[in-house]
Amino acid sequence: MKRAFGLLVTLVFGLIGTGMAVAPAVAQDDATTVMVAESDDLGQHLTDANGMTLYLFVVDAEPGVSNCYDDCAVAWPIFTAEEPLTLPDGVDGELTLIERTDGTTQVAYNGIPLYYWQADMNPGDATGQGVGDVWFVVAPGEQHGDRAAALAAATASPAASPVAMGETTLLVTSHPDLGDFFTDAAGNTLYLFTNDTEAGVSACEGDCVTNWPLFQAEEPLTLPEGVDGELTIIERADGETQVAYNGMPLYYFAGDQAPGDTNGQERGGRWFVVAPGLQHGETEAIPQ
Repeated sequence: MKRAFGLLVTLVFGLIGTGMAVAPAVAQDDATTVMVAESDDLGQHLTDANGMTLYLFVVDAEPGVSNCYDDCAVAWPIFTAEEPLTLPDGVDGELTLIERTDGTTQVAYNGIPLYYWQADMNPGDATGQGVGDVWFVVAPGEQHGDRAAALAAATASPAASPVAMGETTLLVTSHPDLGDFFTDAAGNTLYLFTNDTEAGVSACEGDCVTNWPLFQAEEPLTLPEGVDGELTIIERADGETQVAYNGMPLYYFAGDQAPGDTNGQERGGRWFVVAPGLQHGETEAIPQ
């Protein structure tokens, strides 16, 4: 079962715009594959030839390899173009076409796969900046790994880092009110259900699953470095499989429309985000 994303108009709801005025920073002709825009908030950053903002995904830990597929690729469409690939005069770096595992091709800049954000409606929009603490605009001259290294250096410990430290099943993000909690690799919040009183057994069935879609993944299941606990795949009574953390089945909330949303927190007094290190049944340790 895959988590479905809402319509574009619902994706826009709740996002905080940058409120910036964007203008081309480098002159180019119509044949240029990638352009450069500039804003007071973000500085110079890459766009496509029409001025639509391009983004990187810090989970793309290997140069020229994308880790964004399925629902992730719906929210973050890949940027592709035909060769020859060209940059504006005076902009250093290299554009390449990478082969994806789904058979499509994607443009990469200095080994950084490039994406759009589905909620950006017009040239100059950059509402994807910082989403889930894993999506960012791309600066001219930026090298693969620069952003991940900067985030890691600015973080006190790996457990509190939103960066997966590689290709991991879960990420850890932080919220000023909720503290650290798990998301999927695309930054979508995951939840536990306190009615799941037996470790490794889900009590959410029927309409419950419609509102709280299952989090599913393929093995091997991995956690970010420095995060304790165990991920397992459990067999459900309905024949589906589901990922559990320390025996707690993990869910999405259908009311979350974009990475970083936490609209499911405390729903009905039964649904909560999942803190790293939390054990099944430790309700007193659940963020309220």
